[in-house]
Amino acid sequence: MNALTRQYLLTPAAGKRLIARSLRTHPALKNALTSGTIAIIAGTTNGYVAEEVLSSINQADGFTRNCFFRGVTLPPSHRLSATGRLPDESSFPGDVIIRKGQWQCGKTIFDVVDDLNEGDVIVKGANAVNIGQQKAGIYIGHPKAGTIGAALQAVVGRRVRLIIPVGLEKRVTEDIDYLSNLLNTPGTQGPRLLPVNGEIITELYALESQTGAQTELVAAGGIAGAEGAVWLAVTGSDEQLQVAGALIASVSDEAPFTL
Repeated sequence: MNALTRQYLLTPAAGKRLIARSLRTHPALKNALTSGTIAIIAGTTNGYVAEEVLSSINQADGFTRNCFFRGVTLPPSHRLSATGRLPDESSFPGDVIIRKGQWQCGKTIFDVVDDLNEGDVIVKGANAVNIGQQKAGIYIGHPKAGTIGAALQAVVGRRVRLIIPVGLEKRVTEDIDYLSNLLNTPGTQGPRLLPVNGEIITELYALESQTGAQTELVAAGGIAGAEGAVWLAVTGSDEQLQVAGALIASVSDEAPFTL
């Protein structure tokens, strides 16, 4: 049977939702839900992941993506643009920690990192991704490397699995290690950058894992709400493309994230 190719458009918000949907069925997450611990570290993409994972165990009530971040990137005109943080963080809900299928509401990665072991999973977003390298870069604003600094103790020290959901709008072409050296040089202003190896989950993985079809990034950009959007070419059987089309249709109306 000849392969077919179709093109689909995904906005950043739709891409975040698609990535999150694919993680509902990720084998490592499914195993950890029943017998281990999952730590979903707060971030905008991970807010979608938390919604989907909590929904899969019927515990989404009480969770909201509002304030589920420690710092965000905003346009220069925004009132929070100086730091990307809320002026009052008393409403920060904590990370989403799920232990043996039960959401430990209010806990953070710092509360549980010392207890994580092989078989457990940490989910942490990123600020840059080099698709060819399969490596991510995470902006660092905290003097002790923040949540990823804590997470890596378990990842490197105890082989806890690190999953990195990151949208294609964050792709970079330069070597992540080179960019890290550039931004971490004394005298440089702005956030630092930490190169991180983990299981990179983009929209490409999300479609391929759920359809079996080959997926390529072929174009990008847009206006009037499609800024940062990507065009994906999906190649496979007619059945695979029907599944891909249905998946993309199910997320295509996802509204942009707002504060």
